[in-house]
Amino acid sequence: MKIADIDLGRRPVSLAPMEDVTDPSFRLICREMGAAMVYTEFVSAEALIRDISSTVRKLHINAAERPVAIQIYGRDPEAMVQAARIVEKAQPDILDINFGCPVKKVAGKGAGAGMLRDIPKMLEITKSVVEAVDIPVTVKTRLGWDCENKIITDLAPRLQDCGIKALTVHGRTRSQMYTGNADWTLIGALKKDPRIEIPIIGNGDITSAEEAKRAFDEYGVDGVMIGRGAIGAPWIFKEVKDFIETGSYTPISDREKMQILKRQISESIDRIDEYRGILHIRRHLAATPLFKGIPNFRETRIKLLRAETHQELLDLLDFIMDNFLND
Repeated sequence: MKIADIDLGRRPVSLAPMEDVTDPSFRLICREMGAAMVYTEFVSAEALIRDISSTVRKLHINAAERPVAIQIYGRDPEAMVQAARIVEKAQPDILDINFGCPVKKVAGKGAGAGMLRDIPKMLEITKSVVEAVDIPVTVKTRLGWDCENKIITDLAPRLQDCGIKALTVHGRTRSQMYTGNADWTLIGALKKDPRIEIPIIGNGDITSAEEAKRAFDEYGVDGVMIGRGAIGAPWIFKEVKDFIETGSYTPISDREKMQILKRQISESIDRIDEYRGILHIRRHLAATPLFKGIPNFRETRIKLLRAETHQELLDLLDFIMDNFLND
């Protein structure tokens, strides 16, 4: 699959943009594990043009992450154009526009998935951003605002006409948020639409190598994007890549997985500070499948998520490894 001149290989699987998740360390680990491309956290156009330091820091990318996309969101066309030009100077491989975030503080203000209620403005923003920069522009969105307005099959050709180089579709409506099951049937329909010439990337509920391969086989998508399925489990990309290429995979050991989690903790603390770095990494520790299904684990889990120092976390992870997991 190619996005403009960027060759991501056959059946590429990418890391989805996720706020408070896809920091530089996590992106790099996912790339090392086999992710074909990674995306930054969401970047607010308004905050970027106001030079808010916490937002500007999101533009920092490491050469080892490439190919990497920076994703922006906003509701004002002029602000989105200004932000796009700032992002271009950070030299990402791709600029992605977020028309899919469903959370109230974004969609409720008309940005992200909120744009699904104002298609003319969505198209205006898309066309303006494409014309403002020289790097490839892509879009990520959802099936529609709600189940009565699943408009993606009509919307996709119009976005393509704006000049985007690829389209990622999450198989839910905004009203669904992250509930229920992702519906891939309309994503598959886009691949059968003779009007569509750009790559179509499917997103939603991919939590295993088998599900990723099924998405390619059943729906014919050009690429797959993994979001929540990678939180606390960046090794999913290795499993998916091996399964797609060979038809099988050997899960990495619990000890290797634990070392990856320890690395995330250390790099999160190094990037911010001990207190905030630990707060940031708790989402990964809470979500990791490494600890799921362990009997009588509740008390240990509570201690893990309440740990306040780096050493306390490391000691707890060593305890878990020695008492609950396999080598």
